[in-house]
This record gives sequence, structure tokens and C-alpha cells, in this order.
Amino acid sequence: MKKTIKLAVVAALALGTTSAFATNGDNLIGYGAKSRGMAGTSIGLSHGAESALSNPALINDNEVTFGGTVFMPNVDFKNTAVTPNGTSGTKVADSASDLSVIPEVALSVKVNDNFSWGIGMYGVAGMGVDYRDDSAVFQNPSDESTYAGTESGTNNMLTNLQLMRFAVPLAYHMDNFSVAVSPILQYGSLDIAYNAGQYYTDGLGNKHNTMTGRGVSQDFGFGYNIGLAYEVAGLTVGAVYTSSIDMTYDHQISDATKQFGLNGGQGLSDHLEQPAEIGVGASYKIGKNTIALDFKQIKWSDAKGYKDFKWEDQNVIALGYEYATQGWSLRAGYNHATNPIKEQKAASMATDYDGAVINYFNAVGFPATTESHFALGGTYNISKTFGVDLAYTYAPKVTKTLDTSALTQAQVYAGAIAGGATQAQAGQAAAASSSEAKVTHSQQAVTVAMTIKF
Repeated sequence: MKKTIKLAVVAALALGTTSAFATNGDNLIGYGAKSRGMAGTSIGLSHGAESALSNPALINDNEVTFGGTVFMPNVDFKNTAVTPNGTSGTKVADSASDLSVIPEVALSVKVNDNFSWGIGMYGVAGMGVDYRDDSAVFQNPSDESTYAGTESGTNNMLTNLQLMRFAVPLAYHMDNFSVAVSPILQYGSLDIAYNAGQYYTDGLGNKHNTMTGRGVSQDFGFGYNIGLAYEVAGLTVGAVYTSSIDMTYDHQISDATKQFGLNGGQGLSDHLEQPAEIGVGASYKIGKNTIALDFKQIKWSDAKGYKDFKWEDQNVIALGYEYATQGWSLRAGYNHATNPIKEQKAASMATDYDGAVINYFNAVGFPATTESHFALGGTYNISKTFGVDLAYTYAPKVTKTLDTSALTQAQVYAGAIAGGATQAQAGQAAAASSSEAKVTHSQQAVTVAMTIKF
């Protein structure tokens, strides 16, 4: 057993420095290959050690599982602006943040018929885009000192949020009923950088974008989850509550939002709280067939940071199926989540353009717009104590367009005044301007894990 635990810890350390880009908002649809192969269903269905974070009341085995997910998002963006000087932002930019690895390690130990404990170490959430390669344009090609942004309106935005959780579930079993509590330690990092309209020329005459940002900010936070489960005659029902975990990323959100004039130029708070979640689930097993259904709500609207960006609570429903024999299993599932990002209204560039700035940031920097997810998976048991798990998930393309006109109008007005126009002339130029941000997002992911029973 000591060798098994050591192997789990080594696997976690080897994978723990990678990033994530997730699906239900910025949360993964499921933790572990078995759950992901059934589109995240896990509240009312035990996946052995993998249940450490999804519903700790369902751990009741002697096993360790470790592996990871190769995540492949595809995000495109353009912000088309129509001004008296013409139309800009007509080119589509492709985010270079299109591959990341998400770790998972879990251990469960059955002490006796009444008590189990475990360890779970998972990459649980994250988000990021990288538009640093988006090329620059200039207002006057003969005078490149006058910089006008990027061809797609990305401002060369770079965002990278990573979250990893370490949990120690403690479960008590009595007859058909189980209850568990799991303390959670969360590590998070956030990096936001962008081009504020600057460039430099190197010694070879090549021009490069100048990025504004403070580098990566990190924090630790503490939370917990509580799980319940009841099993009878092939039916399992479960419920779980996960607390919110507040994180602070110094100078990240505040610096970026000040530059765009949010909150009267004061910017927003650097708090970014992972929201509370509440969920219920059930599964029914008959012979070799198991069907599972989960429902949960993610409380984005109450979470610091996400509340500032006007995210709404997200309802998630997942349906999964498993056909299991002694030597192998096949899985499939479907997961659907409502979109937490809603278009914000801005009265005008003169009175309030915060809504337009929030629309821009949600579209270019944090495009959590995927809704439907399809999953396939399986397990092959090489022996009674060793098995290999595999899952594939696919989120089809979703396109969302958000109004950013008030932000463009404010920029046109300020530019006209700086160029010597009167307030009336600047107002006319602003009134003739409009813009919209358009983001397209799809995802694929492959999860591979190994399970050792002892």
C-alpha cells in the first residue's frame, strides 16, 4: 500500500504544473476518466477513488487511480468596429492556447465496514486564451508611431487561470446510508496581459507588441464539500454541497480593468472566488447496465469576481450510461449547461459603458460559452487489480456575439478630442460608431487513467 500511495503522489507532482481550460463555466464537467466517460455523472454513482471530489460519500474501496486529461479547446475571436474612419477588426484571430494537460490522482481506503478515507488531487478548473500572435495595424501606414491595435480587436489578450484542489474525504457508512465531509485546499494562479497600444522595434528592425501585465499571481484557499448517498436494490441516490473558495490574485483583474475604464476608472476587485455548488444525482443498475442522471447548480452570481463580470448561475444536467462486464466496460453520456455569460447593456459612451467593457472581457478573455458535451469512454481490466480507463469528450462549436458599441464610442470620442476636435464634432463621430465582439468556441478532450486495487 505504501508503494501505491507513493506512486500516486509522484504522478500528481509530475502533472501538477500544467494548465486547464474547462467546460461548465470554467469548471470541468467531471473529475476522472470514468466520470468523464459518462459526461460527468458522479453524484449518485460511485466511481471508486475518483469520487473524492464529486461525492465523497461514495468512496468505499481500496484503490488508487492516476492519469490526466489532454484538453484541446479551439477559440476564435473578432471585434468588428465601424467608425467614421472605416471598419476595423474584420480579421478572425485564433487563440494559441489550444492544448493543456489536466492532472488527476485519487486514493481511497476502506478501513472497515463503517469508515473510509481518501485523497484526491485534481486539476478542477481553468480558462485561458493567447492572442499574442495577432498582428498589429496602424492608423497611418506611413507613420507607424500611430498605433491602432490588432487586426481582430483582441489587444493581444493573454489570460491563464489554473485551479487545482487537494481533498481528504472522510466517509461514514451505516447500513445503506453514507455521509462524508472533505476538507479542500485549493491552489490557483492567474495571469492577465494585453497590448495597451504600444510596440517596440528590435535591433533588426522587427516590430513587436509590448504587453502590459504583472506576470503570474498565485493564492491558496480553503473550502469543503459534504456528500450524502443512499443505496438500495440497485438504486443509488446522492447529494453534494461544495463551498465557495475565495482567491485573491494581486494586480491582475484590477490593473486590467482600470486600463479599460471600468467602474469609473477604478477597476474591479482582484478577488476571484470559485463558486459554491449544490447537486443531486441518481443511478440505477440492472444486470450489466447502469444509467445515471445528475443535476447541479453553480452559483456564479454570488461569487466575487464573477459577480463583477455579471456571470449568472449555471444549471447543469448530465446523463450517463455504462455497460460493464468483469473484464471491460463501455460508457457514454451527454452534459448540458446553461451559458453563464449574458449580454450586458450600456446606456451610452457618455453615461455608462461598463456593460460594453464587460461584454468585451467576457468574449475575448474568458469565453466560457460551450453548452453541450458528448462523451464516450471505457475500461479494460488487465487483471483483477489493474485496469486502464479512457474517455473522450467533445463540445460542438458555439458562437456568441456581444455588443461593445459604447466602448468603441468612448474610444472614438477620446481620440477625436485628443486630435483637436470640438466636443460636438467628437460626439458626432462617436454617435456614428458601433462595434460587436464575436467569439466561437469548441472543445475536445482525451482522458487516460490507470486504476490499481489493493
